[in-house]
Amino acid sequence: MALLATQPCIRTATSGDPGQATDQPLRTELPGESPRTDRLSADHLRDLSAIESLAFEGLETIDTIDTTPAQDLARLLFGEDGEREQVHDRWRTLIRNETFRHRPGRSPAEQAAQSYEWLRLVNDTIGEPQSLATDPSLLASLHEWTAIVDGGGGLCTVASIHYNLFLGSLLDHEAAEHRDLSEFTSMRRIGTFLCTEVDHGNDSAALETTAELDQDGGGFTLHTPHPGAQKFMPNTSTTGGPKSAVVAARLIADGQDQGVYLFLTPLSDEHGLLPGVRVRRLPMRPGAPVDHCLTAFDHVRLPREALLEGEHGRLGHDGTLTSTLGNRRKRFLRSIGRVTVGKMCMSGAAVGASRAALAIAVRYGEHRRVAGPKAGERIPVNAHRSHHGRLLRSVATAYAMTFLHRSAVTAWTGHTAETRDEAERLVAVAKGWITWQARAITAECRERCGAQGLFAVNGLAGFPDYVEGTVTAEGDNLVIWSKAAAELLFAGEPAQPRTTSPDGPGDMTDPRFVRSLLAQAEAIWRKRARAALRRGPAKDPVARWNWASSPALEMVSVYARLRAADAFLEAAEQGLRPEARELLDRLCLLFLLEQIRSHTGDLLMEGHMSADQVRELPVVIDTVVDGLATHMRTLVDAFDLPEEYLDAIPIANSGRVPLADYADIAE
Repeated sequence: MALLATQPCIRTATSGDPGQATDQPLRTELPGESPRTDRLSADHLRDLSAIESLAFEGLETIDTIDTTPAQDLARLLFGEDGEREQVHDRWRTLIRNETFRHRPGRSPAEQAAQSYEWLRLVNDTIGEPQSLATDPSLLASLHEWTAIVDGGGGLCTVASIHYNLFLGSLLDHEAAEHRDLSEFTSMRRIGTFLCTEVDHGNDSAALETTAELDQDGGGFTLHTPHPGAQKFMPNTSTTGGPKSAVVAARLIADGQDQGVYLFLTPLSDEHGLLPGVRVRRLPMRPGAPVDHCLTAFDHVRLPREALLEGEHGRLGHDGTLTSTLGNRRKRFLRSIGRVTVGKMCMSGAAVGASRAALAIAVRYGEHRRVAGPKAGERIPVNAHRSHHGRLLRSVATAYAMTFLHRSAVTAWTGHTAETRDEAERLVAVAKGWITWQARAITAECRERCGAQGLFAVNGLAGFPDYVEGTVTAEGDNLVIWSKAAAELLFAGEPAQPRTTSPDGPGDMTDPRFVRSLLAQAEAIWRKRARAALRRGPAKDPVARWNWASSPALEMVSVYARLRAADAFLEAAEQGLRPEARELLDRLCLLFLLEQIRSHTGDLLMEGHMSADQVRELPVVIDTVVDGLATHMRTLVDAFDLPEEYLDAIPIANSGRVPLADYADIAE
């Protein structure tokens, strides 16, 4: 199926007569194509908000407004009318602010302080902080957009902690309506969340910080029994102003260990740390300028209402604990349920960073010229398959990441009691796959921009470091995938589609056929994992899992890619214009072909692919890449990054912004 070679244009009103419209090209073509201008005029930029509003109106106006393929694709990536406006536009508008532009020479401490200034800017933008804390879609989209600005990793970190883990935990537990949250919603106090300890990370149910009930006084005594129980990494210094924390601690009532619960704990005021609170700063980590610390408590007194109660546990006046959940682990996991939303935030940040990195790299590849085949000829580096092929594969993956992220957010926000576990598993699996893909994509984009990509002002150098944090935050990927693998192994066997027809092998250019091959690959690895589990020693759970873990983790990997493919295919069916539908269909095919590349041996062995199909797979991939190559700019323009953001990145602007202007050393 040939790609439609159309000239994407936007219908914009002229400044002289708003009733007239002119077709304005969006970008420069590669050599051999018709010339086009590089960017919108100043008049058009002034009318950008009105143009965007028109471009994303509903179907009732589609016949009267010409839309480009990039705009149609953006509608699929970010939602229709109200959804896009409510979920994404406020953050997209926020990062246009000049305060988010690169500033050379800032020390790590200054960058950490800046993160809190930006956090207050977010608070002013949202108006009602409780609405942000209780809206997973809005929280995730905040990370999607703010992760891409200079120092955005620090903003994302403190925002995720304050709104989701801290304020969200307070709102999710009982008596929230009776708590005075005004100090936190006004940001007179910043909230933080203390769970991980030096000796306890992924085994957080084994935390050793204690909160002992004082039966006579009615409150609790919060204590760190030894150095290994210090809280590790939360932002508990006085940077940013006075702070309070939600602290995970082991509840001791009448001498009995009741498991881990959450306690609201003030840490500091305008004069400094409160008595009994000990804080030591940790070194700054790359990618997220935040005041990470070690925190300990020396018999700190807390009032009775400090305990966050709910169905997972309620403490009676006599010290008796009641719970509707069966065991300590379930009670603890329910009390820290905000970690699931945190996973979606990490996925959103990784998706946003990947899209921004690709937009920068593709734009750079358009104007970066290298020697051509003829003497004196200069051609864009994007003309080379070795260059654009890698970027296109990453673009296809970024689209799949975005659609999978949307699918996971939708599943979580719409879950019921019956579907909670399935939705939670999808969020966890998606977070692992998305953040790992983001690591590869951001590193690839930096490399494709050569030495230019190493400079912070060019927007790429910080992404890999921040993405590394998303891999570990809210649950280490390997650990959460191991849990998902165990759950999937004991789930029902999914129905598998046929991969052959009475007329012979399926069509390798049909995305739905290639999707069926990926489903068969998942079934193969599921079968292998179950067989391996049966081979393991019955009376040694660790050894038994060790036998199954490798095929089980590969099963989860294919499962994640299959869910991404399904979300991608569903989006491809919604393209509003033939050009956009065609582009998305071909991009989805490229994604799917790449996913089955490593499984061809198994699929051939099991009779799902023929030898000819395996032999021709590289040619099919190259053919799809060839058809998409001239549309790379359209595909990344759909990421809808603000011009103010891109204008400040030298390599995204054909040298119009001199890199040396950002040096902080005077000659």
